[in-house]
Amino acid sequence: MTVYIDDAVHPWRGERWAHLMADTLPELHAMAAQLGIPRRAFQNRRSGAHYDVPAPLRLQAIALGAQAISRHTDRALVKAVIANARGQYLP
Repeated sequence: MTVYIDDAVHPWRGERWAHLMADTLPELHAMAAQLGIPRRAFQNRRSGAHYDVPAPLRLQAIALGAQAISRHTDRALVKAVIANARGQYLP
């Protein structure tokens, strides 16, 4: 089981943001808790269950065991991770 964090490429509110996703929701919520991200920040979206992570926390997530993935070089893996995250959406 793995937790993933993509490139911090999405600008919003003056910061760059990454997406934290995981093979399972329990893993995802556990990593977010380790990063100090509150559960209310969970993004239960049809586009994929995830947490938005500010760029400064990205390195901390990697240090805690998250696998860094790049939308530029790991396209097949990113596509699979996003497909899994979409499957975790709970309407």
